[in-house]
Amino acid sequence: QRLKAAVHYTVGSLCQAVEEDKGMQFSKQSIAAISEITFRQCEIFAKDLEMFARHAKRSTINTEDVKLLARRSSSLLRYITQKSEELAPSNMEQKKKKKKSSAAKGEKTPREQETAVSENEDSNM
Repeated sequence: QRLKAAVHYTVGSLCQAVEEDKGMQFSKQSIAAISEITFRQCEIFAKDLEMFARHAKRSTINTEDVKLLARRSSSLLRYITQKSEELAPSNMEQKKKKKKSSAAKGEKTPREQETAVSENEDSNM
């Protein structure tokens, strides 16, 4: 309910900006209709993203899923790809920091855990 209200508020703000810029007016009913359509489309997007990740046997949605969702809008796909490439170096730095902090705490990385499991399985044979 709060999310729906936030979408309605944002749509209202955007409509108000268009009114000022283009000199046109939106009725309350049209703003409500745009808000409802926007909210429903976001629900569809969320379900699609979930299905893309599930199809890839993942539980986490990643940028490739978002790009797949945006494939029908070339301008949106270009924008998402550009932002993804801009954010990639900072994401890599965060992953390195996590690995270093977990190594300092004595925790094993996922690859080290896999190796330990496979070594354990080999010794059981």
